[in-house]
Parts: sequence; structure tokens; C-alpha cells
Amino acid sequence: MQPNRAWIVALCWLTVVFEGFDIVALGASIPTLLNTAHAGMTALDATFIATLSLVGVGLGAALIGPISDRFGRRVPLMACVLVFSVFTFLFPLMPTVALLALVRFAAGLGLGACMPVSLTMMQEAAPSSGKAHSSTLTMTGYHAGAVTAALVALLAGAHWQWLFYGGGILGLIMIPIMWAKLPETHRTVAAKPAGAAPSAAPVVRGRDLLRKPYLPVTLGLWVAAFMGLLLVYGLNTWLPKLMGEAGYNVSDSLVMLLILNVGAIAGLLVGGRVADRVGVKKIATIWFLIAAVMLATLSIRMESQLVLNVAVLFTGVFVFSAQVLVYGFVGYLYPSNVVGTGMGLVAGVGRLGAIVGPMATGALVSAGIAYPWGFYFFSIVAVLGALAVMMIPQARSRKQATAPARTSGAQ
Repeated sequence: MQPNRAWIVALCWLTVVFEGFDIVALGASIPTLLNTAHAGMTALDATFIATLSLVGVGLGAALIGPISDRFGRRVPLMACVLVFSVFTFLFPLMPTVALLALVRFAAGLGLGACMPVSLTMMQEAAPSSGKAHSSTLTMTGYHAGAVTAALVALLAGAHWQWLFYGGGILGLIMIPIMWAKLPETHRTVAAKPAGAAPSAAPVVRGRDLLRKPYLPVTLGLWVAAFMGLLLVYGLNTWLPKLMGEAGYNVSDSLVMLLILNVGAIAGLLVGGRVADRVGVKKIATIWFLIAAVMLATLSIRMESQLVLNVAVLFTGVFVFSAQVLVYGFVGYLYPSNVVGTGMGLVAGVGRLGAIVGPMATGALVSAGIAYPWGFYFFSIVAVLGALAVMMIPQARSRKQATAPARTSGAQ
């Protein structure tokens, strides 16, 4: 691996680590915040803060794309890390629920913008036939961050503030390293002579992706990303409860959540390589369909703990990697001058699924029909994800798209 590419891989991976860390840090802190009535917080306030944070993440992802296509990837990514780090550090210092929510929203804007830019940089630095693997490799950082936050939460105990102080400080430390070591990957911007006006880069707007020839590609990617993140966030939020409704022990249900995420890491490491070799479209479709079968299988009460754990493991393998393979399409299907915009919008629309998933599953729980209908619901969502991938036009070659008339690369 070339030195520059090694720094891109390491630093982009670390920025995605922050997202997994942040999501779990908030979830781990909420029980203490409620038990101590911090800032007078109620359960409804906590739900509002968590939801507003996800809204910020979605908006950040959608807004960053045109900016990174216009000005390059490097500086916008550092700016996003700075925004996330500052507002994460400030979160424990806020005295009211309104200010807590505002700070979380601002942190979400920075955090949400980091992931699509990091994925774009990884794809631009990857070999021309390795874009799917670069996406899945990057997203293993999310799970590494989630595990790290869980361990830090255990060590911090009631001192929940240090989850946010630590995340903010680490982000601030990372910025000078990024300034010194992270190269620009946007070919148009990187090739400009020093002092050239930014207007030399083409201006790309989101609406351009809703016109021919991109429209079928864009709609397919948006629907698939929405369904994929609905599954990821719905399962990560409600799997222990669904398993509890099925009659399994609570402790076993928590172990199943861990197994689900272990399967996710394994699936991410394998899925991208297989997709780059066989074809992203084909593998993403198959992965979504296998995920649908595995989710439906979990609706069956299993007496053997080993069989159940294996079923959960394979569910994680296919659900999580299917969702990330959607990002793997972007570098193949859009030309380089719109790939940042495309990635940001795919990630932003997907975030809507991240909000809908826990809400829809929670409604099933409230109605008392979470088991088995929660798994049937997830299975249907996975089938819809597969259908969305299937509607994306078939690629004509393995070469990256270089003109609006082509959608090459994802077979």
C-alpha cells in the first residue's frame, strides 16, 4: 500500500469510528441522565434529543456532498471533524434540555458529514476494481467505535461526561494529523495549481442526480439505502426486546446483539471483496435476499442456543454488509465530478431509514405484536431493498463511470 493511501485508509477509518462511538455513547448515557434527572430531562426529552441528533446526521450527510465536490474532500472533512469534536465536548456542559438538543443537533451535522466524505475518499484512493471493499472496510470502523464506547461506558460508570469529553478531545487531536498527512483525493481539485480559483471545479447540485441518465440509479440507491439503514438501526435498537418477547432470557438477548455485530464485522470484511470480484449489483441483491430469509427464520422459536446464535450471526453477516454495499455502488455509477454529491445524498436519505426503523419497530412493540411480526416486517424490508438494487440499471463494463451517459462498474 502506498504511504498516502495508507494515511487515507487510517484517517478515514478513524472518522467513521467516531460515528459508532457517538451513537453508543449517547445510548449508554441516557439511563444515567434520566436517573439523575440531568437538566430536568425526562424520557420524552431523551427521545427528542436522540431523534434530533439523527436528523442532524442526515442533514449533514446530504449537505456535504456538493461542498466536497466543489472544494475537495480534505478540507471539508477536517472542518466536519472540528464541528463534531467541539459540540461533542460541549454537550455535558449544557444546563438545559433545549441547549442539550441544540448541541447534539450541531454535533450531528458534523458527524453525519464525515462518513460520506470518508467513503468517497476511500473509493477514490482504492484500485478501480476495489470500491466495494473500500466501503465495507471503512464501515468496520463504525462497529469498532461502538465496541470502544461500550467499554469506555463500563469504565466511566456514572461519570458519563467523559464519554463526550474523550470523544471531543480525540477528534481535536486528530485534526492536526489530518492536516499534515491526509492528501486530497478529488482528482479535479488535487490537480489544480496552487492559488487557482475554486471555481475551476465544476459546480454540481443535488437536483442534477434526479435527471436523466442518473434518475433510475439515484432512486434505486436511495430506496436501497433507506431500507438498509432501517434494518440496521431497527435491529440494533430492538433486537433484545424482540428476543425477550419470544421468550429468551434478557441476558441471552444482549449476547445476541453482540453476536449480531460480530457477524456484521465478518460480513463487511468478506462482502466487499466478493462484490468487487463478482459484481456489486449481483451480490447486493443476493445479500438482501439472504438477509430476508434469515430475518424470517428468527421468527421461529429455537430451543438450541447454538442454532439460535448461528442464525443471529449469519443475520448480522448479510444485513449489515448488504446495507454498506449500497455505498459501494456510488463510486462505480457516478462520474467523479458528482460522486461526492451522490454519496452524501445516498447517506442522507438512508438516515431517514435510521429514524423510521426504531420508530416503526417500537410501534409494533407498543401494540404487543413485536414477536413474530417484527421479524416479518424486517424480512419484507430486506426484500424491498433487494428490489431497489435490482431496479438500478445493469452496468456495461467494469470501468468507472466517466461520463453522464454511462453507469459503468457495478455489475
